[in-house]
Amino acid sequence: MDSIRIQGGRRLVGKIPISGAKNATLPLMIASLLTPETLTLKNVPQLADVQLLKRILGNHGVDYAVRGKRFAKEMPAGETLELSAHQIVDTTAPYELVSRMRASFWVIGPLIARMGEARVSLPGGCAIGTRPVDFYLQGLEALGAEIAVEGGYVIAKAPRGLIGARVVFPRVSVGATHTILMAAALAKGESVIENAAREPEVADLAECLVKMGARIEGAGTGKIHVQGVGALHAAEHSVLPDRIETGTYAMAVAATGGEVTLCGGRPDLLRAALDTLGEAGIDVTETNEGIRVARNGGPLRPVTVATEPFPGFPTDLQAQLMALMSRADGTSEITETIFENRFMHVQELSRLGADIRLDGQTATIRGVEKLTGAQVMATDLRASVSLVIGGLAAEGETVVNRVYHLDRGFERLEEKLSACGAEIERLRA
Repeated sequence: MDSIRIQGGRRLVGKIPISGAKNATLPLMIASLLTPETLTLKNVPQLADVQLLKRILGNHGVDYAVRGKRFAKEMPAGETLELSAHQIVDTTAPYELVSRMRASFWVIGPLIARMGEARVSLPGGCAIGTRPVDFYLQGLEALGAEIAVEGGYVIAKAPRGLIGARVVFPRVSVGATHTILMAAALAKGESVIENAAREPEVADLAECLVKMGARIEGAGTGKIHVQGVGALHAAEHSVLPDRIETGTYAMAVAATGGEVTLCGGRPDLLRAALDTLGEAGIDVTETNEGIRVARNGGPLRPVTVATEPFPGFPTDLQAQLMALMSRADGTSEITETIFENRFMHVQELSRLGADIRLDGQTATIRGVEKLTGAQVMATDLRASVSLVIGGLAAEGETVVNRVYHLDRGFERLEEKLSACGAEIERLRA
């Protein structure tokens, strides 16, 4: 397996281009199942999860073509991906594919909406929590689907089509909101989705569906109204910039010092995280190019944060903030409220010299004078990049092992950091 070697202590100075959002790209790709016409997506990041989803959609009969340069000489440019589900050849999503990426379970919504049936494997366990699919199934049942679970597969049927209904989620779920939103787009009559996720990626999916002919109001709020239509058509849509990548690089700059412009980053997508950086003493300003992040020698102030659904502090930036606060001048507290097992990076950050204590879902981080490079092991996507941040801030050499997790969600991370002065390289297995 590949690893990443970092020689810490280098200030980051320059520009980092922000890629298209992985968490927006995946549901947008799945939405191609809703129409026999071509869906064209621009600014698609080149990530392992995107490649895997191409295979999963291909299993259902989706043809795809990639056009456009990946990386220009000075500025990365996302792929343009054309997806055509002219004919659905298989409504089964097998375990061997779904088990590799939980988001692939979302195909159940478009498949039953368009084909009247779907057989999708339960996604199984997850390194950062159980993330059950009960809300998805309850939502589909509210729309008139008949649901059974047999042999580890969800079998959903709606031979007469889905019927618009009121769907109330017991708690906010981004995946369930994506799934029911896509299903309701082709249901007969009006649907109302209450306690819907307000994440920007949900609004981005809704915007794309509207371009395809869907009738949707309220996306980005807690209540979404969907007037079902008989069919959707071809459309072109550009993926919004990745707010988690933006926040991650902002914290890397904060941890190492220096000044970096995050080109294409949108402050409105991660206001809570940027406000937290401001509390920590980091200079964050909006520019014509994106977001400028600077820390020129000043101390890091400790913060107290709890993860929350959007617009609160994102769980996907919790590990990165913990790495940053390990060097703060004082004691910070981070409480994880979204996932029950998302502190696996703590032991590995401790190998770098971080002083972190856990009490249930709250981590207390006592800032230390310095971190020291070491061998560390990545456990999941966000934990992986927190170790990169720790390594950038540490003295000496850090080697992050099992970095295949990083390739799921960060496009050419080493190249982007190297361009700003980091001494970082990938060691091929």
